[in-house]
Amino acid sequence: QVQLVESGGGSVQAGGSLRLSCKASGFDYDTYSMAWFRQSPGKEREGVAGIYTGNGKTEYIRAVLDRFQISQDTAKKTMYLQMNNLKPEDAAMYYCARYTQRFRYIAALSEENFSHWGQGTQVTVSS
Repeated sequence: QVQLVESGGGSVQAGGSLRLSCKASGFDYDTYSMAWFRQSPGKEREGVAGIYTGNGKTEYIRAVLDRFQISQDTAKKTMYLQMNNLKPEDAAMYYCARYTQRFRYIAALSEENFSHWGQGTQVTVSS
């Protein structure tokens, strides 16, 4: 049974940092692409960053480029999102997600390409 469990959310002031973790289980972690999504009230869920676990290739949306870093520890089957210089607009529920197909890089950071989701971890950023 696929399980994704996020942790590390919290409340910070603008300019602060947080590191999110996503612990995966129930599947061969290093054969699937993974990603972080976020959703704030009244907005659609958006992809933030993705990683192909097989070779560590990453991608980011423009809004977080140079501030967020996605990484992983394949031995621990854990994905991370280091978030620096947080802005109020980064406040959201953050979700980790697993790509639908094995051995495929992420075609697009879109919800329909991901089949399994965690419960989310809340990030609050005060100005």
